[in-house]
Amino acid sequence: MRIFSTYSAKIKNYNHIFKKTVSVYREAVDFMIQVCLQKWEDIRKEDYLCSPVIYVERLCHRTKRNPEVPYESFDRKFYKLPSYLRRSAINEAIGKVSSYKSNLKNWEEEDPNTRGRRPSFPRAGYICPCMYRKNMYQRTGAYEARIKVYIRNTWDWLDIKLRKSDMNYIDRRCSGRRKCAPVLQKRGKEWHLDFPFEEFLELCDVDVADRIICAVDLGINSAATISVMCSDGTILGRHFLKLPKEQDCLTHSINRIKKAQQHGNRKMPRLWAKVNGINHEISVKTAEFIMDVATLYNADAIVFEYLEKKGKKRGSRKQRLHLWKSQEVQRIVTDKAHRLGMHIARICAWNTSRLAYDGSGRVLRGKQAEFSSYSVCQFQNGKVYNCDLSASYNIGARYFIREILKSLPEKERLLMEAKVPPCSKRSTCTWSTLISLNAELMSFVS
Repeated sequence: MRIFSTYSAKIKNYNHIFKKTVSVYREAVDFMIQVCLQKWEDIRKEDYLCSPVIYVERLCHRTKRNPEVPYESFDRKFYKLPSYLRRSAINEAIGKVSSYKSNLKNWEEEDPNTRGRRPSFPRAGYICPCMYRKNMYQRTGAYEARIKVYIRNTWDWLDIKLRKSDMNYIDRRCSGRRKCAPVLQKRGKEWHLDFPFEEFLELCDVDVADRIICAVDLGINSAATISVMCSDGTILGRHFLKLPKEQDCLTHSINRIKKAQQHGNRKMPRLWAKVNGINHEISVKTAEFIMDVATLYNADAIVFEYLEKKGKKRGSRKQRLHLWKSQEVQRIVTDKAHRLGMHIARICAWNTSRLAYDGSGRVLRGKQAEFSSYSVCQFQNGKVYNCDLSASYNIGARYFIREILKSLPEKERLLMEAKVPPCSKRSTCTWSTLISLNAELMSFVS
């Protein structure tokens, strides 16, 4: 599989000089968007002999072979615009107009009584120009480079210096990867060159019966609960991560914001920056813990819940849900796992914590079971168990049930679903369902 990663190098000694370059590029994209909107029916045809980019370019750019163009104002407005940047603007415009047309078509097909607002016209937005190599970017030294920017009312080369630590890190870490063209980006008050890198990796190819997985249950109070599981339901390890110090710091920072809001404050960038920093630290430590456990057991896959966080949050803990960085943890783990050849899988999150892993039914939590904490639950048979650990069992079991049923022929799959009815509906599968399925498979083979 292909993996793309980006590393930034700070540009030293310059600040406002790049603003005009970005604004001219965005104006060119807006101009091309208007052209694409007017000529979209001709662009989307499949009978022309050239690509859509070349077709749009012939409408705007005058050359010796193309002396007459319908939109001749483009060359006057964007004089000496680099050819690579011009075609990049056309590509951006075609993509935005194509997305707008498809969204508009879907909106028109929906019920007028239930559909939302009409999709807005596309705009360039906050896109930034790409510094294509040789044409717009040339590295002249270990920490120096030349880029073509809009300066003194023309496009000219500018010598820049890049931060030494950034370039040393890139040269040390990314020497074996293919370097792509950098992008000029602004972060805060500083400008950077973002260097994308491409690499090809092979993920492990292990049979379902021999796989070892890490089933991860991400929580709000308990950062992560991991169960290392085999395909027959054997639990090889159980690991818990709690970050009480970080959680206390987060709660303290949130309370400071609440107190400031009670006194009429609305914008508190420093307080929110501290909250976001603590949240990011929790995400990084959680991802490192998950990868350490997966590496310890040589896991072939890491399984998460598919967490849908859209919609309005309600209840007393809605602020904690808004601040929950579950998606960031999964993104960090995905990047790290793919580099080690591990797979990432996600399963249906419905009822993983609500159903007991032993198949006894719904569990009782909190006030329902007269507990002061939601970390433990009571099964229908009276057993008291860790709720997150039970959920991690169900997460791993649902992954193996899905993979086992996918590998079976159609007739055998229907037979297994008839003998083990919970398998037919993934939101009711538990660890006991996996045990029953393996038992039926063994009896079927024998």
